[in-house]
Amino acid sequence: MSQDHIWMQQAIELARRGQYSTKPNPNVGCVIVKDGKLIGEGFHPKAGQPHAEVFALRAAGEQAQGATAYVTLEPCAHYGRTPPCAKGLVAAGVAKVVVACPDPNPLVAGKGVQILRDAGIQVEVGVLEQQAHQLNLGFLKAMATGLPYVRLKIASSLDGRTAMASGESKWITGTEARLDVQHWRAISGAVITGIETVLADDCQLNVRELQGVDLATVVQPKRVILDRQGRLPLTAKILAQPEQVIVMGPYRTELADLGVEQLQIQSLENLLKTLKEKQIYDVLVEAGATLSTAFLHANLVDEMLSYVAPTLLGQSARAMFSAEFSRMAEQQRFKLIDLAQVGNDVRLRLIPMQETL
Repeated sequence: MSQDHIWMQQAIELARRGQYSTKPNPNVGCVIVKDGKLIGEGFHPKAGQPHAEVFALRAAGEQAQGATAYVTLEPCAHYGRTPPCAKGLVAAGVAKVVVACPDPNPLVAGKGVQILRDAGIQVEVGVLEQQAHQLNLGFLKAMATGLPYVRLKIASSLDGRTAMASGESKWITGTEARLDVQHWRAISGAVITGIETVLADDCQLNVRELQGVDLATVVQPKRVILDRQGRLPLTAKILAQPEQVIVMGPYRTELADLGVEQLQIQSLENLLKTLKEKQIYDVLVEAGATLSTAFLHANLVDEMLSYVAPTLLGQSARAMFSAEFSRMAEQQRFKLIDLAQVGNDVRLRLIPMQETL
C-alpha cells in the first residue's frame, strides 16, 4: 500500500468520527503530513463548526508550509457558515493536496480543486475514492440527483415472514440485530414509516442506544409517518418529541398545536424530493409490506438491509412484501454487497439489480 493510501485511510477513519453528528453536512476527515510525519489532523464534528481542514491546519501551524494535505472530500470553495477551506489551504502554503472524492455540490463541483491549482498547489484526486464515497452516500447522491439515498430495512424469518397473522412481531431478530439498526437510524436524516406500523407497534423509531457513543451528540432523525386517512392517535409514543415528527396526510389542527410538521399527500418520489429540500439526504424506510413494496415498485430503493433470523413463522404469518409475480421474468434481483453475522442473525446489504418490480 502506498503512503498516499495509508494517510488517506487515516483521514477516512477520522471522518467516521462525525458520522452521527454532522448532518446535514458530509463526513470529512483531513490529515497533514510533512517529511513523512503527521503534523495535523481533524474531522468535521457538527454543522456550523469548523471543517476538517481547519482543525488540521490549526494543529499543523506554521509547519503546514510545504506540507501535503489529505482530504476525504474536495475542499469547499464557498462562504457558508464557515469560510472556504480551499482558500485556507492556499493561505497555509501547503505544497500538495490529495483528495479522495470530488464534491458534486454545485457550490463546489471542481471549484475547490481549481482554487488550489490556480495557486500553484499540486492536486491529486481519486485516492481511495470508493472508500471515501461510502462515508457520504446520501449527501453525494442528493447533490448529484436531487433525491436522498434510501435504505429499506426488513427483519424477517427464514421463511420470509415479518409478523404473525395477528400483527405480533416482537421480536423476530435478537438484541444485537436491533442494536445494529440503531446505527442505520443514527446516520439517517429521516426514518419513514406507515401508519399501520405505528398503530401495530406504537414505535418510536428514534436512536436510543449506540455502543460507546454519547447520545447527546447524535442528530436524531426526523420521523416521517405516511397517514393518508389521518388516523395517527395523539397518544402515540412517536409524538413524545413532536418537533421531530413529520406527518404526510390531511391537515389536522391538533397535530399543528403539538408542533408536528405536516405535509400534503404526494407521491413517494415527491416526498423524497421534499425531504431533500429540507436537507435530509439519507432516508431509512422501516415499514410494513405495503409501503416497502411501494418503494420498490417506484424504483426508489438504493439499498436494502435485510436482517434474517434463524426461525420459522409459518405460512399464515405476514410476508415481507406484497408484490404478486406470475413469471420468473418479473422477479426482482439484488446484488449482495455485504454479509455479516449480527448475534444469532444475519444482515444482508443488497442493492437492486433491475429497474422494475
